[in-house]
Amino acid sequence: MKRTEAEPIGDIIRKLLESEKLDGKMNELRITELWVDVVGPGVNRYTVSRYVKGGVLYVHLSSAVLRNELMMGRSSLVKRLNEAVGSEVITDIVFR
Repeated sequence: MKRTEAEPIGDIIRKLLESEKLDGKMNELRITELWVDVVGPGVNRYTVSRYVKGGVLYVHLSSAVLRNELMMGRSSLVKRLNEAVGSEVITDIVFR
């Protein structure tokens, strides 16, 4: 058996995810996990749930005041979250 050049496991996994078209779903999950890092623990304390559907991040908040404040900075949050993931995963955020 002939040996070939070794590849890092991360590259192999990334190729597998791309070939199976799972990289988009993984990025959607990463967006929901990175929410805490992008908005901080203060905002996250009022976050009830979050999920991505159809390129839109849905965030359920327990504070109406915070919801209104975040709506004004929605485009900035979309940009920061996409930058954190490294690709354009979401196009909008809906606060509920």
